[in-house]
Amino acid sequence: MPLVLPNDHQARAALREQGIACLCEADARRADLTVVRIGIINLMPAAELYEPMLLAPLATSDLAVVPVWIRLHTHSYASTDLGHLERWYVPFERALAQAMSGLVLTGAPVEELAYEDVRYWRELAELLSVARHELRSTLGLCWGGMALGKLLGIEKTSFAHKLFGVYPLARRTQGRALFDDTSTSFECAQSRHAGIDDAVLEAAERAGSVHLLAHSAPAGYTIFESADRRYLAHLGHPEYTPARLGFEYQRDLQLGRSDVTAPAGVDLAHAPAHALSHGRRFLTGWLRELVP
Repeated sequence: MPLVLPNDHQARAALREQGIACLCEADARRADLTVVRIGIINLMPAAELYEPMLLAPLATSDLAVVPVWIRLHTHSYASTDLGHLERWYVPFERALAQAMSGLVLTGAPVEELAYEDVRYWRELAELLSVARHELRSTLGLCWGGMALGKLLGIEKTSFAHKLFGVYPLARRTQGRALFDDTSTSFECAQSRHAGIDDAVLEAAERAGSVHLLAHSAPAGYTIFESADRRYLAHLGHPEYTPARLGFEYQRDLQLGRSDVTAPAGVDLAHAPAHALSHGRRFLTGWLRELVP
């Protein structure tokens, strides 16, 4: 189903190259379309370049998705085109007035910092608390998922070496649109310097505050949700392509990081530029769960 983007939005060109059609908002008023508005707090470096990567797997659902880009007041967005930010991103208060069904909080290159040391943490925590009461679901990706865990009283831990590559995960639940119930396992992209200890999440599940949804030995518990199902955390990157992992590896080499090795499970010479099937299934399944 087409994404709904203004005709002059720059993500259209990148999506068109992938064969993804886009409608303008006037066209999306057709009676045969089910339209879902999704707020996106995009904290990724060079935010405008990340947008097509997140949008592409969302376009494989049977819904017409309207992204509402949200800007934090206390974030500097130093690596992002400020003209693009001013044109397309709105404060959370304005986004909330647009009848959103759900919210996506992306990853951010701050997982090695304490939450309290992140400049925009207080603002972000406040609006995520509002979203938990006002929206059907908030989906956190990578650090975004860890941030949701923090609001549930679950602390992250830093890794000595980056968890990096494509790893198998096994689902722990059935009957959810998030997963393909014909398969018990799937492959998922991971790219993070921190995570949450299995024992911490298992204790939270015993206490009744979370449900654990997917796990693997190398990556740990990667997908979990709050007991009220208003927060859904994916500590991996379901939106990532294998080619993106190759890009990040070259970037880390240029930065001289000694705690990063080549991504596991990825042929860097032939890394495809489309999201893994799990990512498409998970993200479109999340969208379907937003529709009454």
